[in-house]
Amino acid sequence: MDIPNLPLPPDLEEFVSGAVASGKYSTQGDLLREALLVLRDRDRLRESRLQELRKEVQIGLEQSERGECGPWDIEEIKAEVRQRLTSMQRNSS
Repeated sequence: MDIPNLPLPPDLEEFVSGAVASGKYSTQGDLLREALLVLRDRDRLRESRLQELRKEVQIGLEQSERGECGPWDIEEIKAEVRQRLTSMQRNSS
């Protein structure tokens, strides 16, 4: 695959030049390939998380329809959301 000359803003041009000059990447093409792999993985992870969320919402809706819901404790819900966000942030690092 040939890499066309992509116009980049100055800050990204400096980043690319610095990464190649440092030896971290052999060529601009290598850096672009790595960037595209990371982008693809991020998109796949986002889609996977979205599918998991949809499943959980569906489970909740089905439980609600069966009358399996109790009163909501907003503080408990907030704590659980914070815990999940913290866990997700740790897993993505």
